[in-house]
Order: sequence, then C-alpha cells, then structure tokens
Amino acid sequence: MSSTEKARLLPELNLMDATLLVIGAVIGSGIFLTSGIIAGSLPSVPWILSIWVIGTLISLFGGLTFAELGAMLPEAGGQYVYLREAYGPFAGFMYGWTAFIITQTGGIAALAVGFAEYLAHFIPVLGLDTTITSFAGFSISAGQLVALSSILFLTIVNYYGIRSGSTLQNVMTVIKLLSIIILIVAGLFMVGDTGTTGEVTKGLPMPTGLPLISAIGLALIAVLWTFDGWYAVNTVASEIKNVKKNLPLSLIIGIMVIGVIYLLVNLFYVTALPLQEMRGVVRIGEKATTWALGATAGHLMSALILVSIFGCLSATIIFGPRIYYAMAKDGLFFKKFSTVHPRYHSPSVAILWQGVIAGLLCLTGTYEQLFTYVTFAVLLFFEGNVVAVFVLRVKRPEAERPYRVWGYPYVPAIFGVMILVIMLSTVAERPVEALLGLIFIMIGLPVYFYWRK
Repeated sequence: MSSTEKARLLPELNLMDATLLVIGAVIGSGIFLTSGIIAGSLPSVPWILSIWVIGTLISLFGGLTFAELGAMLPEAGGQYVYLREAYGPFAGFMYGWTAFIITQTGGIAALAVGFAEYLAHFIPVLGLDTTITSFAGFSISAGQLVALSSILFLTIVNYYGIRSGSTLQNVMTVIKLLSIIILIVAGLFMVGDTGTTGEVTKGLPMPTGLPLISAIGLALIAVLWTFDGWYAVNTVASEIKNVKKNLPLSLIIGIMVIGVIYLLVNLFYVTALPLQEMRGVVRIGEKATTWALGATAGHLMSALILVSIFGCLSATIIFGPRIYYAMAKDGLFFKKFSTVHPRYHSPSVAILWQGVIAGLLCLTGTYEQLFTYVTFAVLLFFEGNVVAVFVLRVKRPEAERPYRVWGYPYVPAIFGVMILVIMLSTVAERPVEALLGLIFIMIGLPVYFYWRK
C-alpha cells in the first residue's frame, strides 16, 4: 500500500467513543449556569423540570433528524456535506467559511477563556485580571496565556490522531459524568427531608396568558442552547466504525443520557434551594452545592465545571478540522487543509491552523463581539440542515438511507420550527447585529468564487 493510500482518515471510533463525544461536546458549563435564570421567569418547580424534559425531547428530534443525514452521507464534514448535497457547494462553503473564521475558532477561544476564568478560582494569579505584558495599548493577561496553553495542548493531542483525541475526550467525559452523579446523589441524600421541593413560593407569582408563553419560550431557548453541540459527532462520520448503525445510535443514546443528567441536576437544584434563592442566580450549581453540602463542596463544583469546560473544549477542537478538510478536498479551501498525516491519519494542517486562528482570537479578545454578530447566521445554517432532510428526500429518493428519521415528516418539522422560532427571536432582539453578521459572512463570497475558479 502506497503512502498516498495510507494518508486517509480511518474509522477508529466505536459506539462508545462516538457516544462520549456527543456527551462531551454538550455538557460544558451551561447546565451549571442556566437554571437560576430559568427560575427567574418560571418560578415553579413543575415548570422548571418540565422545560428540561421538553428541551430533551426537542433535542432528540434534532438528533433523529441528523441521524438520517449522517447515515446517508457518512463523510467527514457533517453540516458542510449536508448543505453541499442539498443546496450546492456555495451553501456548504459559506457554512465552512463562517466556521473557520468565527464560529468554530471563536467557540474554541470562548471555551478556553472560560476554562481560564474557572482555573483562576483556584489559582487567582492566573486570572484574566493579571497583566503579563502591555504595549501600544494592547495587553496580554495570565488568563489569556492559560487559554492559549489549553488550546495548544489539545491541538497537539488531536494532531496525533482521532484515537489520541478520543481517548482524552473519553477520560474527561467519564470523569465529568461520575462527578456529576456523585454530587447529585450526595446532594439529594444530604438534603433529605429538609429539601425545598414543592415549597410554597409566596411572592413568586407565575405569569399568565401571553407573558407565560413568552417566559416558556425564553426558558426553552436557554435549555436548547445548553444542549448545543450534540451534532459534533456528525463531522467525524468517516472515522466511526460501522457508521451507518453507530452514528444514529450515538446521537440517540448520547442525547438521552444528557437529558437524564440534566433533569437530575435540576431536581437537585430545586430540592436543595428555595425558589426565592434560585431566581436570577447565574452560578446556580455552586450555590446549590454549597447550600446542600457546604463550602468545600461548592469548591468541588467549581472544579467539576472546570473539567466540564475542558472536556467540551477538547470535543470542539476534534470536530472543527474535519469541516475544513472536507472543503479542501472539494477544492473550496486551501489545498493544504486536505492533507492527512501519513502516520497519525489526522487532518493535521487543518488542526494546526484552527489552533492558530483560535489562539489569535483568544489573545485579541474579539470573539465575543464576533459571536454576537453571527448568531443569526449560525441558526440559519442549522435550519438549512434540518430542511435538507426534506430536500434530499425529493432530490435523491434513490439514495441509501440506513436510518430513516422516526416520525417523518413531523419530527424534523417540529425541530425545524423550534430553530425558526429561535432565529426570529434573535432577529427581534438584535436586528442590527443579525444584519451585520450576514454582511460579515458575505465577505466570503469573493473568496468562494476565487476557489471555484
């Protein structure tokens, strides 16, 4: 076998690897920060728990939808491939271009800085407030260097192949899951009969009519953002063994496990804290743990969040390069990005350049504003992928579909409507940012025609 034939992405991930990637890509810091905000608009224990059940079902509908696409098109690149096949190369390119310059690299930068912020809880001198150097009005903090170091470390790990990156990811995800389960069990046991579930909440009236519908909608959006990331596994489809079976299973099992974990965590919150103490609290995980188990346990929760963010960062670094690799293979990106390491079978050039761009965004601190601008565009691409299930059923009816989405057309339609509602809410809340984001992304238009030539 020649070196050229060897230099390809190899199917090395089994069902457990793929499932843990789904879980690891989703469970970051959101579940430890969201429920207090939800309690602010829906001060009712049954409603809080119900919102998480509904969010799980909607996310599962999304997973079922992407399972059909992934099993039908088991290629590296995930959403890029589905958009390309449904609407043509332009749609795929614009998604990949946005991922490379903002969403994927910016997401990595945001997670890395979040990791640095929580690390500073234990080692304050490594915080973002500790300036290391400053020149010409530009400063670099210790926290930024920590963020940069985390990106560098995980980039190197993933450079050595999907097996290397997946092994670390598996370890981080298992530690995360075990820690969450231990804290939940300990918390519920310690609270015991002194819990506050069902406690009368005087002064906390529930909204009615249109305000109730609005509150439910806002809470559901928060929940769905907390589930964001489950589609990461689709980008590594070509590296999953028996992909036509294991990809759909990993999505279904992964999302269901996440849903159960999220529901149990929220059961702990509402058992440990009176609703008055939950409302509007951002760091709800630490407060509930401290309330139920003491200050030491609160610090342990901070450590758990630190591990969760690092695991989520690891997963995000895994799946991004497969998008750029797929684009380059189609001649729509730098040719070097299609390079596969002859020994490690990783998209090595794409991995390294992703690390460079994410690192620069880390140091400049521009990713937060960029993220604000492109939120609408990200949702637009996501909606396009959902609609792609319908488009490809018509466009390619003869294609092999090892898995057909259960409940078609209702399941993908319900999920698509939810994404559309979030899109419209985003435009209503930030119309200027949405327009600027679309303009910013369209800068990729001349770049597309250059590569098409």
